[in-house]
Amino acid sequence: MKLMDIFARMKGDLNVIESELAKSVTSDHALLTETSMHLLKAGGKRIRPVIVLLSGKFGHYNLDVMKWVAVPLELIHMASLVHDDVIDDAETRRGQLTVKSKWDNRIAMYTGDFIHGKALTVATQLENPRIHQILSKAMVEMCIGEMEQIRDFFNTEQSIRRYLLRIRRKTALLIAISCQLGAIAAEVGEKEANQLYRYGYNVGMTFQIRDDLLDLCGTAKQIGKPPGSDIRQGNMTLPVLLALQEPAIREPLLREIDRIRESDGTADTSEAIRLIRGSRGIQQSEQLAERYIKKALAALEGLPDIPAKKSLRDIAHFVNKRNY
Repeated sequence: MKLMDIFARMKGDLNVIESELAKSVTSDHALLTETSMHLLKAGGKRIRPVIVLLSGKFGHYNLDVMKWVAVPLELIHMASLVHDDVIDDAETRRGQLTVKSKWDNRIAMYTGDFIHGKALTVATQLENPRIHQILSKAMVEMCIGEMEQIRDFFNTEQSIRRYLLRIRRKTALLIAISCQLGAIAAEVGEKEANQLYRYGYNVGMTFQIRDDLLDLCGTAKQIGKPPGSDIRQGNMTLPVLLALQEPAIREPLLREIDRIRESDGTADTSEAIRLIRGSRGIQQSEQLAERYIKKALAALEGLPDIPAKKSLRDIAHFVNKRNY
């Protein structure tokens, strides 16, 4: 089952979400609308809205309620991308110019702040205080994750545990609460909502590990940006940290990383990528991604056997095997 097949079955509901996203980022300020719509039209997988809606299927599903969860979560994700592109000095994303590249850093930062604010505004349509508590706590954790990533740029001595905690905050948490809040909005029982949270968390961990692998093993066409972008900016991802544990590769890779750091983001990363690809770090990262997916699938056990459950399984398999 391809992701597009799931999207096709949910086309009507997803069209509503897409329309609400466009309404949400429309402003009296023409430039903010233009920059926000530029990001929105660049597309994306819309994984978070999809799993919000699928999680709601386990309870009292009402699209007029679910959209007030799905839209804010996607807006928060979008805002984080704009800010990431400024930090990473990224010229392209998904094959399109980034906001910071098409305009400038200041406009990109204010665009991200604007989208964050709109996410919170949309979420006020829901009265359940628990939803707002979970959402605001996650936003704080995401910021901490981003700060930790900046702090650890070019830190080749960081532990695997530290990396995993960072991606939990930076990526996995938002996917986890997409499942959890979708369930809460649909009045799913607490046990089932917690199961869906665990599913989302483990899918999110795999999602980020796969992102890290794609940056090293994918092509520019596949990932919509030049390969090696992470290491060029100093982001020591899982395959890099694992490769550094190999005595035969550690010293030449450290020399390459030092050279990249001294180049101020302009260095050729092809030799570093070659070393990492030749290490066990790629295979070990894939194995860890596989373990997280098995945990995600196990979290679904015991939930009602409805079509949404199969779709969540299919999404887990897609995330683990994706090449874009």
